[in-house]
Amino acid sequence: MTHSHVAGSIHADVASRAPGWLAVPDDVNALLPRLWSQGVSKDEDGVLQVAGLSVTEIAEQVGTPVYVVDEADLRARARAFAQAFAGWDVYYAAKSFICTAVARWVAEEGLGVDVCTGGELAVVQRAGVDLRRVGLHGNNKSLDELRQGLSAGVGRIIVDSFDEIARLGRLAAELGIRARVMVRVTTGVEAHTHEYIATAHEDQKFGFSIAGGTAAQALLACHAEPWLDLVGIHSHIGSQIFDAEGFEVAARRTLRLHADFRNVTGVEMGELDLGGGFGIAYTSADSPSTPEVLAQALTHIITTECASLGVAVPHLSIEPGRAISGPSAFALYRVGTVKPVSLDGGASRLYVAVDGGMSDNIRTALYAAEYSATLASRRSTAGPALARVVGKHCEGGDILVRDEFLPADIADDDLVAVPASGAYSRSMASNYNHVPRPPVVSVRDGKISTLIRRETLDDLLALDVG
Repeated sequence: MTHSHVAGSIHADVASRAPGWLAVPDDVNALLPRLWSQGVSKDEDGVLQVAGLSVTEIAEQVGTPVYVVDEADLRARARAFAQAFAGWDVYYAAKSFICTAVARWVAEEGLGVDVCTGGELAVVQRAGVDLRRVGLHGNNKSLDELRQGLSAGVGRIIVDSFDEIARLGRLAAELGIRARVMVRVTTGVEAHTHEYIATAHEDQKFGFSIAGGTAAQALLACHAEPWLDLVGIHSHIGSQIFDAEGFEVAARRTLRLHADFRNVTGVEMGELDLGGGFGIAYTSADSPSTPEVLAQALTHIITTECASLGVAVPHLSIEPGRAISGPSAFALYRVGTVKPVSLDGGASRLYVAVDGGMSDNIRTALYAAEYSATLASRRSTAGPALARVVGKHCEGGDILVRDEFLPADIADDDLVAVPASGAYSRSMASNYNHVPRPPVVSVRDGKISTLIRRETLDDLLALDVG
């Protein structure tokens, strides 16, 4: 039985104290493989290994907290999308996580890159990625960002407002550069995800509404601009989506718009982007699709709808981000304190405080996202205890893992690893409470490389000019 609480669901009085999807493990030391990269395992002593290197060695070399990327795994996931969607353009969504090394890796595995700010574009430029295979997104691009994209020669700019269409048309004329554009539309499809990451319903900031008629108007506005080359339509229905069901309705409405534009103008646009949002496993409750299954389903949807409408199948593209970077990395923390807290009815919960927190992963606080965790530095013979992994920040909502069974003897100085931390953890990290952001390291064949160094107090103070 669940009872509401004025402080929110995290304090709800649940008889079992654990959510229904979280089962008591037979072996509290065991890993659930689908949550981790392919190079992760535990040795006979219970120490987590990644690509031939132990987390104890990683902690000794670079300290904690730290994000640890399995390079071979990230490359393999990028390659799997490129192979499954052969004939499509696959753009890696930089917002999930980007640095110069990752930009190079995904490009080497056959992917383009989708960026949504001048900063992300600068990283991709620094990495030497072919800018013709880069798309520039964003609902409020500045004039400087548009100029940067045009001057760099990005392959496409996804426009998001009538203001931007006019602004881009003037800038392209001024620079004498024709801009290849796609129009971001909202299809009215409600992805079954958190409100803040469902991006195709009508009442939100992204795109032009198909149902409201502004999408058709935006296409005509781009078509009328002499310095804009309208190449197609872009749709994105949300994030952390596990199947192709929502894409079917979105594709049908988007292709109807595509056909209507042809009927009005006589011009058949050549491209259609279905966006990204493909989900990953954060907990035992998650069962994401594979790239192969998604490719088969989306190809069938598009070919069927095009045949029904009597239009040619456009050149197709997608934008996976989390599905590539997310499972390829974990966050590694050191335990500072363990506090048993008594709950109503005689139950208790272990509050395991680590040396990171909401500044290095805000998603649990922001989206009520669920994560898993494991004791990473040793094997325990103790039984499982319901735990909550929390951070060091001055916030009651500073929670990294809301519910997990960890060994009852977990103690200070133990290492804890949180899987599926490669997407949005570092990219959304902050300096809340003036905590320096953790480094990002990669491991391959037993060797560690620093991708982004650890911030220091000197870094923080260097920005304070007062």
